[in-house]
Amino acid sequence: MALVPLRPGRAAGRLLPLFCGGTRSKGASLSPGVPGRLGQRRYKKDVLPSPEGPEPSVTITEIRQYLRAHGIPFHDGYSCLHTPSLFTGGHADQPLPAAASAPYTLFIDKTTGSFLCTATLAEGTWQDFQANVELQHRGIPPANSEEMEEDVRQACEDARCIWDRALPLWELLDEEETNKTKAMFGISLVTNATLKRFGVRYLRTAKSLVFPWFSPRTATLKGLKLVRVEKKGDTIAYVEETLPRFDSYRNLFGLPLIGSRDTELVLTGWELDALAVHQAAGVASLALPRGTTCLPPTLLPYLEQFKRITLWLGEDLRSWEAAKLFARKLSLKRCSLVRPGNLQPRPLEALNQSLNFTKILRAALPASHKSIISFRQLREEVFGELVNTEQVAGIKWMRFPELNKLLKGHRKGELTVFTG
Repeated sequence: MALVPLRPGRAAGRLLPLFCGGTRSKGASLSPGVPGRLGQRRYKKDVLPSPEGPEPSVTITEIRQYLRAHGIPFHDGYSCLHTPSLFTGGHADQPLPAAASAPYTLFIDKTTGSFLCTATLAEGTWQDFQANVELQHRGIPPANSEEMEEDVRQACEDARCIWDRALPLWELLDEEETNKTKAMFGISLVTNATLKRFGVRYLRTAKSLVFPWFSPRTATLKGLKLVRVEKKGDTIAYVEETLPRFDSYRNLFGLPLIGSRDTELVLTGWELDALAVHQAAGVASLALPRGTTCLPPTLLPYLEQFKRITLWLGEDLRSWEAAKLFARKLSLKRCSLVRPGNLQPRPLEALNQSLNFTKILRAALPASHKSIISFRQLREEVFGELVNTEQVAGIKWMRFPELNKLLKGHRKGELTVFTG
């Protein structure tokens, strides 16, 4: 029976002792679940006024009114408001930045009010932003700590240690080993030029591909993702490890390769898919750090420059549902979706099948308006559920096996009523 590749896994593990010697701080663990902060400078909350009770919600109208009242220039983006940064000056006696004197490097999320400065990587809530505006009006510099904490510094050292020990695939001494490794990950058709462009390496000791996380501003190494293959019977699974920890890994793989003039993008759910799209279609491509799990709000500012985004996240129904949710975050009017199907698998599989990428991308469906639905979309939705019955099936009843044949289990959002 042929091996069937699964979606990238999320299994936890500790690979680091295989790579580096010495002791590590607690913050450098590879196990997910503990918050970390690599490449994102947070505020010292004792410096800022902390509101008592839960943080109040804010509307886009209130944000605009506040910016106008304080003389802060801004313009509307797709999912964020763009303003000059409060954190790039450095002198307390300087006024708030004007439109002509500072680039628009600070992005305020229209939905939550949270912000990110792409020039300094300062981020925070809407209340943090207001507090810093008030501090600057009083001649006090913004509360932006320049010192990296010990666990963050250790995580950087561990990432650099792994990166230095990893080798480019084409530099392995044995060509047979190179071909065998590429075949194991299903990337035999991915050229060395593509791997070199994206900086992909291989770590022999863990039999893992190493995907770097480079800062888009300074091109310095901020973190790593390692992917290894595990065979489970007749199937294979891809297991991922990240440094820093998974919940703080906010990387967009391939971001340093994006030029200021790029206006179209293909957003994928996996690093190997991004390689396949770039090689086969020659278009800008990025990979989400958590696949179809989520699209962190802190990544939205880096996607503001694109006028058109095609979401090609995977080959199953869950990927399709995630693509529709992400399109709402990114603005429906600029998003198109590649519907999973036999002739439209995930990008890496499409490359291995020698499918026409240009044709697939041109056939992408525009993201629908949230208040309008067409018969074509309804027909496609019903067809998608019919051909993926196991994926849409709910939790099976143990005491009512006959009902499982009729209702396919108890599904999310459904109410089952027993009467008699």
